[in-house]
Amino acid sequence: MLVSFESLSPNSRIWIYQSSRVLTPEEQSILQSETEAFLIEWTAHGQTLRAGMRIEFDQFLIIGVNEDVNEASGCSIDKCVAFIRQMGKSLNTDFLDRSLIAYRLDGKMHIMDFKDFKNSLSKDEISQRAEIFNNAVHTKKEFDKEWIQPVETSWLGKYHVKK
Repeated sequence: MLVSFESLSPNSRIWIYQSSRVLTPEEQSILQSETEAFLIEWTAHGQTLRAGMRIEFDQFLIIGVNEDVNEASGCSIDKCVAFIRQMGKSLNTDFLDRSLIAYRLDGKMHIMDFKDFKNSLSKDEISQRAEIFNNAVHTKKEFDKEWIQPVETSWLGKYHVKK
């Protein structure tokens, strides 16, 4: 069952899929309609999942499930990952590459391989003002409060050179 993302409870489970590149408005429209169609039919053990989605910064697909109603099962999560993989192929992007770090600096989005990002931080080539996207958040409450973090206070902050 498709619901608005905003109506999901704070305890709702969240998955963040980061595209390996910025999506065009047309691609975002396709992604939105295809994801909504998937969520309308998404079930776990025959039970309808109350799920919502949104696209952020032209690059992130966020899916949430209100598990107070029905919990997502391993099989249902596998179906979602297969759907995401197929959407990536269809849109010629990768939503499942966890080695890419997305960050924002002065309002501009950037993506970098983790190793390159870590090296750039250690050489002070990325400003402490940069904000990273913590795609490992698990709940809507965490998403709302902890998804976007300053580099210096994030888990990546340990790699930043201290002056």
